[in-house]
Amino acid sequence: MKKNPTVAIVGATGAVGVEFAGCMERRNFPVGKLVPLASARSVGKTMKFRGADIPIQELTEKSFEGVDIAMFSAGATISRKFAPVAVKAGAVVVDNSSAFRMDIDVPLVIPEINANRIKDHKGIIANPNCATIMALVPLWPIHKVNRIKRVIISTYQAASGAGAAAMAELVEATKAYLEGKPFQQKVMPHPYAFNLFSHNAAMDLETGYNGEESKVIAETKKIFEDPEIAVGVTCVRVPVLRAHTEAITIECYEPITEADVRKMLSVAPGVKIVDDRVKNYFPMPIDASEQDDVLVGRIRPDTSDPSGHSVALLVVGDQLLKGAALNAIQIAELL
Repeated sequence: MKKNPTVAIVGATGAVGVEFAGCMERRNFPVGKLVPLASARSVGKTMKFRGADIPIQELTEKSFEGVDIAMFSAGATISRKFAPVAVKAGAVVVDNSSAFRMDIDVPLVIPEINANRIKDHKGIIANPNCATIMALVPLWPIHKVNRIKRVIISTYQAASGAGAAAMAELVEATKAYLEGKPFQQKVMPHPYAFNLFSHNAAMDLETGYNGEESKVIAETKKIFEDPEIAVGVTCVRVPVLRAHTEAITIECYEPITEADVRKMLSVAPGVKIVDDRVKNYFPMPIDASEQDDVLVGRIRPDTSDPSGHSVALLVVGDQLLKGAALNAIQIAELL
């Protein structure tokens, strides 16, 4: 890899695409040339990067000539079509969609957990689902010391997970609600202002699990390289603009205390403990937004398990950063 690679951003006008550029600028990523790519309707727009306005180019099969790293965040359909094209042109693809995550030949990477898998890539490296990343960054330090047998996750996912259009719809719907005006949602399947609903991913009618939940289950097993870990998850969309929240309960093979968890997480990379019982101050989306670390609090024993093998915690992280763009940029940095 060149010391100053040419980097393409596929989906440059989307919420995550914008964060790709922001992360690279903030972290002084050594970009030799930035190539922002999007659909034909975005041609004429520009992307701000290091004080310059870089023109958005139309994504075509010729877009990757001379590109060293291609950062994708334009959906699985676009990734399936254009990621192989980018690889053939000589680029390494870091893909933020679900297109390749469960492909046996594609590393699924969270740098704090399995950075060593990056070397196994054959042109494509997959970024995990945002809910998976938020849960596993703080769970890995525990799992590698005291193996987790079972994990139950309930998510409270922000509009940012559905992209810039969903964030805009939440703002407009809230404004209409407060003004007493009618509003017809176009992005979300249900009214979003002052409401919450089961995650809008497609539902598997046979299992009763939606696509988001299925991703978390499968990706956890792959990233932890532990097919036996039991994962139960319920994903819910909440009217928060940015940063996902997750209530997590884990059961370990060996006894574990909240003191054990605090000790492990106090030195864990990418984790910040926010756990003030006196002030009733714990992780919140408002504090996690635009922050790189995953916030962890409400660390306590699970009293439903008298054996002492279980603990509960609350996790909040910025979906657009560690849940998406930052994780991908960390992968690119290692490349």
